[in-house]
Amino acid sequence: MPRSSSPRRRPPDRGPRPAVARAPHERELLRVCGLAAVRALFARDAGRVERLFFAAALADELVEPCRVMATARKPYRQVDSDELARIAGTVRHGGVVAVARPTPLSPLDPQDAAGWARDGFPLLVLDGIGNPHNLGAIARTAAYFGIRRMVLAERPDQALPSDASYRVAEGGLDALTLYRARLPGARSRLKPAYRVVGTAPGRGVPVDALGPGRPVALILGNEESGLDAKTLAACDALVTIPGSGAVQSLNVAAAAAVLLYALTRNPSVGVSAHSRP
Repeated sequence: MPRSSSPRRRPPDRGPRPAVARAPHERELLRVCGLAAVRALFARDAGRVERLFFAAALADELVEPCRVMATARKPYRQVDSDELARIAGTVRHGGVVAVARPTPLSPLDPQDAAGWARDGFPLLVLDGIGNPHNLGAIARTAAYFGIRRMVLAERPDQALPSDASYRVAEGGLDALTLYRARLPGARSRLKPAYRVVGTAPGRGVPVDALGPGRPVALILGNEESGLDAKTLAACDALVTIPGSGAVQSLNVAAAAAVLLYALTRNPSVGVSAHSRP
């Protein structure tokens, strides 16, 4: 006779298993270089830092970050210049490298944006800024002038936070909250709260000519081609920076600095005096 076997008893249903935090893959991590950038990273979100390396000359400047790393039981150590350059991937590391998870990018919610507009600050929108150095320089400028939020277009040629952009930003990327959005839809949904203002060399008005009104959502276009025709047509206004005419335009990061200075220092374009940095 065949041997009989009793059916297996199913284990009791204990519900869904708790999510297990996944360790970040090495390719997902950024090398944040320079004392200002590393300090800003620890001040904003120290939990993103996985490892910390530094030169002897900066040991006294990094006592608190080292204490944070020790408390979290994450590695940190002093290394020589050659090892620091190897870890950073560049000799321009500023004496310290934090290996960290990248800045979170949240989807843009226009309903939230309506609340942001109440603080009177401009909203900065980058539509296809492809050079990571320009991204870092714009972030540094935006943080300097007190801009709180920056939107990055959801398109293939838009640069995202990277080793290079962090190095240039000098902490600016961690001073801002970053969002991503598909701009054709986002532009129209921002309009109830913001004046959507595009940049167009030689085709717009100076910032001072905008006059009072809603806070500005300033859109900066691709370094080579600028804003496309559809975007320009959808804007409430276009601005330009008057120049001598000796060259056609400014680098986009330099243009951002001029425009953000004008927008944050001139109450007549909708930035209230109490909001100015």
